[in-house]
Amino acid sequence: MNKKLLTMLCALSLTVSVTGCSAKTNTKTSTNTNKTTVTNQAIDSTKSEELKEVDTYIELGDSISINGEGAKVENNVVTITSAGTYSISGELKDGQIVVSASEEDKVQIQLNNANITSSNSAPIYVKSAKKVVIGLIEGTKNTITDGENYVFEDATTDEPNAAIFSKDDLTIIGTGSLVVNANYNNGITSKDDLKIEGGQITVNAVSDGLRGKDSITILDGKITIDAKEDGMKSSNTEDAEKGYIHIQGGTLNITAGQDGIQAETNAVISNGEINIVSSEGSKNSSSKNENWGNWGGKQPPGTQLPDKNNTTTTEETDSISAKGIKATSNITISGGNINIDSSDNSIHSNDTIVIKGGNIKASSGDDGVHADSKIEINGGDIDITKSYEGIESQSITINDGNINVVASDDGINAGGGNDASSTGGRPGENNFDSSSKCEIVINGGYIVVDARGDGIDANGSITIKGGTTIVNGPENNGNGSLDYDGSCDISGGILIAAGSAGMAQSPSSTSSQNSVNVALSSQQANTIIHIEDEKGNEVITFAPSKQYQSVIVSSPELKTGSTYTVSYGGTSTGESKDGLYTGGKYSGGTKSTSFTVSESVTNLGSAGGSMGGPGGGHMGGGKGGIRPDRNGSMQQPPTQNSMENNIQTQ
Repeated sequence: MNKKLLTMLCALSLTVSVTGCSAKTNTKTSTNTNKTTVTNQAIDSTKSEELKEVDTYIELGDSISINGEGAKVENNVVTITSAGTYSISGELKDGQIVVSASEEDKVQIQLNNANITSSNSAPIYVKSAKKVVIGLIEGTKNTITDGENYVFEDATTDEPNAAIFSKDDLTIIGTGSLVVNANYNNGITSKDDLKIEGGQITVNAVSDGLRGKDSITILDGKITIDAKEDGMKSSNTEDAEKGYIHIQGGTLNITAGQDGIQAETNAVISNGEINIVSSEGSKNSSSKNENWGNWGGKQPPGTQLPDKNNTTTTEETDSISAKGIKATSNITISGGNINIDSSDNSIHSNDTIVIKGGNIKASSGDDGVHADSKIEINGGDIDITKSYEGIESQSITINDGNINVVASDDGINAGGGNDASSTGGRPGENNFDSSSKCEIVINGGYIVVDARGDGIDANGSITIKGGTTIVNGPENNGNGSLDYDGSCDISGGILIAAGSAGMAQSPSSTSSQNSVNVALSSQQANTIIHIEDEKGNEVITFAPSKQYQSVIVSSPELKTGSTYTVSYGGTSTGESKDGLYTGGKYSGGTKSTSFTVSESVTNLGSAGGSMGGPGGGHMGGGKGGIRPDRNGSMQQPPTQNSMENNIQTQ
C-alpha cells in the first residue's frame, strides 16, 4: 500500500522517503513451511499449594487476639515472624499484617472473613519469607483496602506500593472471595513470582491490577480487574528467563486504562476465559483519543507519567499503550477463549506471535494481531471484527485455522520500514527493520478478509500453497484485493479475491497453479460470479459481499488447455458460506466471456492500462491510492477512465 502512496506523492513533487522490505522483483521466493518453535521459560504450570491445618489464630478487632505462636501485635500492626499457617478473621481498621520471617520460612495466611484497611501503607506487607501463600477459605468474603497516600519507613524507597505487597513469591489459593481496593497504586504485587491457583478475586486499582515482577501465573479462579493503568504486568527486564505471564485456566475479566496484559518477555496462554477491554475499547481508537499518535511512541511534551512503580530516578522512556495482550518478546496462544476490545492493537508482540489454537475474538482501534518480526498461525479460530489493519508483521505464515478479518485498511499486511500510512503518527505504526524480508505464506486454513484497503498486502512476496482464501477487497480504485512488490506464487489451495479494478494485481506468471483475473463493469454487492468448464462443471460460484469490478480466482480446477465460461448475476441453489457456494445448481446469469487457459495467468478485461508481465502486474493505469483515514473514510484517488468504457471480452 505504501508504494502506491509514494507514487502519488512523487507525482505531486513531494519529497518522501519510504524504505521497503525488499526491492521489487519477480524472482520466486523460497519459503520455509516448518513451524516456528518459540523458546519459553521453564514455567511452573501445576497447582502446588493446598490449605493446611492452622497453627495460629488471629482475631482482628478493636482488640487483637493471637492464639498460637509465631505472631505478635503492636500499635495495630500484626507481625508474623516464623513459618506456619495463620488464620486471620475479623476487622482491622487502619492497621497492617506484616510478614517478617527468615528467608527459609514458608508462611500461609488464611483469610477467613477478614476486612483489613490501612490509611498509609499496604494492609498486607510481606517484607521477608521464602514464600507466602494466601488462602481464601470457602464461603468467606475478604476485603483489603488501602489509602491514597503512603508513609514509607525509608524515605529512599517507594515500597510497599500495593494493597497486597510481597518482596518474595506470593501464591493465592482457595475458593473464597477477595476484594482488593488499591487507592494508592497497585492492587496485588510480588517482586518475585505471583501465582493464582483459585479464588474469586476482584481488584480495583488506580495503577496496575496484578503485578509480578518475575512472573504471573494464573491456573484457576475468577479474577476481575478494574485498573487505571495495566491490568496484569510482569516487568523483569534484567533476566530473559523471567518477566513472563502464563495463563493456563480460570476466568479473567480485565478493564484497563492501558494494556490489559503486559509481559516484559513472553506471554503464554494455554487455556482459560479471558475478556479484556483496554482504554474504553476500539470505540476509543487513537484518532478519538488525546493520546493519538502516541501508542507505541514517545509521550507528548509536558506529559508526566506515574512514577509510583519506579524505584530509580532514571529518565522515563516507556510510552503509554492501550493494547489487549502485549509482550516484548513472544506470545504463544494454544487454547482458551479470548475476547479483546482494545483502543490500540489487540494482540501485540515486539517479536513473534504463534497461535496454535483457542478462540480469539478481537475488536481493535488499531491492528488486530501485530508482531514486529513474525506471526505464525497453526490453528484456532480468529475473528477480528474491527481493525485498522487486521494481521500485520514482517513475516506472516498461516498453516491452519479459521480466520476472519475486517479491516478499514489492509486485511493481512507484511510491511516494512516506517509505513507511509503512518505519517501523522498512526498508532502502532510499522517500526520494522527495513532490511528484513517481508512475506506472506499461506499453507492452509480457511481465511476470509473484508478490507477497505488492500486485502492481502506484502511489501515483499506472497506464497499460497493450500487452504481457502477469500478476499472482499476495496471498492475504491486506489487499492487492490492483492498487492505485492515481489512475487505472488500460487501452487495450491483456492484463492478468490474480489474488489476494485484500478489497482488490481494478478498472481505471478511463475505460479504453478493457474489463475484468472476477471474485470467486469461495476457489480453490486452479492452479485454472483460463476466460472464453469465446457461440461458445465462448477469451478467457482461466489457472491462478493461488496461492490466489485475485479475477481481473481486460482483453483486446481483451472486446467491448462481447458475452456471456461464466466457469467455474472443469476442464482445458485447451493449452500453459501462467506459468499462461496458449494453444491446446488447455478442458473439465470449473464455470460461475460469464455477463455481457454494457455498460461498460468489469464487476464480478462482491462481497466485503462496493460496487465500481466512476469510478476502479474496491475490491471489498471491508476497512479496509486490513498489509505483510509482512521475512521475508514477514503480520500479519492487520481481520476481514472470509467471501467464501463474499457471492458474487453474475449
